[in-house]
Amino acid sequence: MGFADDHLIPLVDEGLGNSAYLVDLGDGRALAVDASRDLRALRTAAARRGLTVAFAADTHLHADFLSGAVQLAADDGAAVLASAAGNRAFEHTALADGDETDLGGLTLRALATPGHTDEHLSFLLLDGARELGVFTGGSLIVGSAARTDLLGADRADELARAQYRSLKRLAKLPDATAVWPTHGAGSFCSAPPGAARTTTIAAQKRANLLLAAPDEDAFVRELLGSLGSYPAYFDRLGEVNRRGPAVIGSAPTLAALTTAETRHLLGQGAQLVDVRPVADFAAGHIPGAISIPLRDQFATWLGWLLPDDTPLVFVTAPGQDLAELTWQSLKIGYERPAGHLGGGMAAWTADGGPQQTIALVNAERIAGRPVLDVRQRAEHTTGHITEAVHIELGDLEARADEAPDGAVVHCGHGERAMTAASLLQRAGHRDLAVLDGGPADWSKATGHPLEETA
Repeated sequence: MGFADDHLIPLVDEGLGNSAYLVDLGDGRALAVDASRDLRALRTAAARRGLTVAFAADTHLHADFLSGAVQLAADDGAAVLASAAGNRAFEHTALADGDETDLGGLTLRALATPGHTDEHLSFLLLDGARELGVFTGGSLIVGSAARTDLLGADRADELARAQYRSLKRLAKLPDATAVWPTHGAGSFCSAPPGAARTTTIAAQKRANLLLAAPDEDAFVRELLGSLGSYPAYFDRLGEVNRRGPAVIGSAPTLAALTTAETRHLLGQGAQLVDVRPVADFAAGHIPGAISIPLRDQFATWLGWLLPDDTPLVFVTAPGQDLAELTWQSLKIGYERPAGHLGGGMAAWTADGGPQQTIALVNAERIAGRPVLDVRQRAEHTTGHITEAVHIELGDLEARADEAPDGAVVHCGHGERAMTAASLLQRAGHRDLAVLDGGPADWSKATGHPLEETA
């Protein structure tokens, strides 16, 4: 077949910072690469073109989402293509370096590119002898390479050296070869900020600082020095993907719970997650609730802060998308949503339920109060409010006693700050407030510059 640009359909998950790909093979069949368990966007794209997924390829055992390959095999009869070194415990075509799969006119060649994981493969798409592009997963990504510490800090150096060799191998492909990574901007698998999610070999040889490293040792220092923290759930999903995620038999639903049922579940140890917008939570919420606003990044913070083996009760606002809430939970392995509070906070207060508040304040109202910055380290160092205490949100529950009393909590916009304030309030802190905005708003309001840290 002739391969045109529109035969490749990127499917971007803005929240996780990842791209899956759907390749139209030209005969009603498609190849899916690194598809998530949340297949809604892929299904929509396939239906628009009348495609059935015949092949589902995974570049590696993903840590940040559950793979949709097993589901595609069950629903579409897709052949799952994955590394033999991954020892997956479900039916798949086990591939080693150099193995080729005939896609019916196009060929997919497996390239061993360890580093991000031991068993990582890149997939080179060929039209005859011509290299069309390469699905690089967590190997070569736009402007960088994915992190190498997910299998433990003790192996980070070893895998960084493997990543160096993998990138050098990919850089030998023809300059015109398209590069289609999985991890992109916003991914905690270590992608730099930026809008571009695809690139070419030539562009990366010009602009990727890791490819420009003078030697292996310099590469390792640069890569390992760039690594920040990552969500706690990353440590468990690789093994779930190796075993194979459970097949979902029908569209998941979220049951409406009465206030009595909600109280009973909370008494049995269920966790209460309030997904309403920041202003709604600030105005009144159930004591003990954790604020995680429903947005693109919801799954990241749910997975970072809540255990996956505890029933979850959600508090929602009228009109919020329950399907979005459920799918974001399922794609990172949260299989036990107990339901949502029917009627929301109005039903709770009408039934005599208590509520708490957290002040939402503008930049002019934080003078003289201690400030807690809960952003990532890389955000904090590039510009923060002078004398702000810095504790990353992901570390806050374990370090709640280090947070100053009566703090104004801030992040970049307010969502993570309200999550942090809810955790602190649950831990016993009082007189908390959340900055409506971020440090740039404070700087503009006060005329004071932000402080940078080397």
